[in-house]
Amino acid sequence: MIEIFDFNRKPEENEWEFLWRLGSAFEAGITGLNKWEELAVYLNKGNFGDDTESYKGESAYRKSYAAGKNFYANVFSKMETEDFINDLSEKTRELTKERVKLQTEKIEYNRWLREDARDELIMEKIVEAIKTLPQSKLPKFIKPLHGEISHLLVFGDEHYGTEFEIKGLYGEILNSYSPEIFEVRMNSLLNQVIETVIKENINTLHIFSMGDFSDGILRVSQLMKLRYGIVDGTIKYAHFISDWLNSLSEYVRIVYQETAGNHTELRMLGQQKGTFEDENMEKILAEFIKLKLAKNPNFEFVENPTGYNFAELSGYKVMGIHGEVKNLQQTLKNYSDIYNTPIDYLIAGHLHHNKIEEIGVNKEVLNMGSIIGFDPYSLKLQKTSNASAKMITFEENKGKINERTYKLN
Repeated sequence: MIEIFDFNRKPEENEWEFLWRLGSAFEAGITGLNKWEELAVYLNKGNFGDDTESYKGESAYRKSYAAGKNFYANVFSKMETEDFINDLSEKTRELTKERVKLQTEKIEYNRWLREDARDELIMEKIVEAIKTLPQSKLPKFIKPLHGEISHLLVFGDEHYGTEFEIKGLYGEILNSYSPEIFEVRMNSLLNQVIETVIKENINTLHIFSMGDFSDGILRVSQLMKLRYGIVDGTIKYAHFISDWLNSLSEYVRIVYQETAGNHTELRMLGQQKGTFEDENMEKILAEFIKLKLAKNPNFEFVENPTGYNFAELSGYKVMGIHGEVKNLQQTLKNYSDIYNTPIDYLIAGHLHHNKIEEIGVNKEVLNMGSIIGFDPYSLKLQKTSNASAKMITFEENKGKINERTYKLN
């Protein structure tokens, strides 16, 4: 008999692979053998060599092969279909996605833990620093009175820490700014407001701080114009404004709110606005003021859950935002829909100039001036304005009845 088939067990074959190759060839009729007894000779030789005591009978091989065929026909052959392969690939992809999602969740959770711990540590250090400060003189308690008229003082865009000088055609100074000039303007505002409080016998004064108390670092070019870093500038401003509010509270009860600006956002150099939206130095300022004036009987710090300013004054809903929007009128409508509350007056800062637009019966949008006035950036846009703040008066059933502009330069 001439052998036309390789009956030797290949080095890479295990016992089962050897049986499957020879058994398949035997059934296909390409081995030249007629009986399993003949095939068993080659299988035993390939598996056990000369160890004849370990040789198996032909039935052991034949039955094992038959069982293998049965499994292949009913299980493994189906796995070779395109649908099965596609389904298996899809399941593999889904499993991989779930693993990636789990890994991502773990990464995000660990990042959140790190950031939360960092924020808590920063806040703890700030609280410790504030507790070491000398306590402000507590004013005499002013008994609250309720009437039909409400008063709202609005100021913002202080941009504390920046320094510049803008000159005119004849070399005259059109506007200059520095931390010292900021203090002069705020003290002027304090005196003017106290004069109004006394003259009009105001019992309670609502205050909206409109954001951008600090100039921050939005662009590299700002580094040359800042006297202080963001942290140092925040601490110095917080010291000043806390004392300023405390002084005012000797004459009138204060209900104070603040909203965050874009300049106080901790925008890492090169990052787009909104990248670190929740990382804003206004939070540090708020904690400082609350702790410094915690024992003041004439001071109340209000925090709206939206992060904006909001108050009902003489029956009218008044909202304050920093104002980085294109259309205030549309923004008023949008916020009225979003919060399911009809906003009557929307007040914004950011643009550094006064502008009022009446949009309905006792319904207006108002842009406020700024403490800084116009700066080099405003000059590039060919827009100028006075440094100013404003007091708005509301009356029941009449809405806004008066607005007083305090010019500060």
